[in-house]
Amino acid sequence: MASDKPQPSSTATRGEPLRQRVIDAAERLLREGKAEFSMRDLAAEAGVSFATPFNQFGSKAAIMHALAERRIDTMAKRFAEQPPLPYAADRVLLAIGIAAAGMLEEPRINRAVMGWIGTAGPVPGKALAHSTALWRLALGDGEGLIASRQEEALSCLPRQLAFAFRGVLSFWTSGELADEALASEARQVASALLLGFTDRQLSGGHDS
Repeated sequence: MASDKPQPSSTATRGEPLRQRVIDAAERLLREGKAEFSMRDLAAEAGVSFATPFNQFGSKAAIMHALAERRIDTMAKRFAEQPPLPYAADRVLLAIGIAAAGMLEEPRINRAVMGWIGTAGPVPGKALAHSTALWRLALGDGEGLIASRQEEALSCLPRQLAFAFRGVLSFWTSGELADEALASEARQVASALLLGFTDRQLSGGHDS
């Protein structure tokens, strides 16, 4: 029976986005329970030369950072597909729910990915930039925020929300925060950040 894994050949990668090919292979290895995969394992899975993952990323840490960025981009895509809500604060809490649900879809794999965020690669990762973009998308034009503080909110909140959600995720990644508490704790932190910018009641409490 033919294998469905990419097979190495001299023309296997011609015209293909190599970075995505390597990232896809890393995803497959994680789903197979091989979180400790080597770069040689990764090259074989991707059907590329041993040097290709190094040439494209430089290290395993950089590959895992790219996987984290992919997850954040998926969160943003899912948020954009939702019916629009009229108020920025409500949109942020919706994005929190979507982000937490995404992490809980494959908790073992996502913990492995997030565990690498604190590991330095040859160049800095871009998870902070991707996460900041997600929260900027959720805030939109700041509808419903206090008018006199709207400009300040749109300037500082996206990055602060990125820090806050990453902080909650770090405790979840380490196992100190249970799966069922992830969304509610993240909403509480986001609500605390939003309180100074809105006079509306926020539904950021614990799940019942």
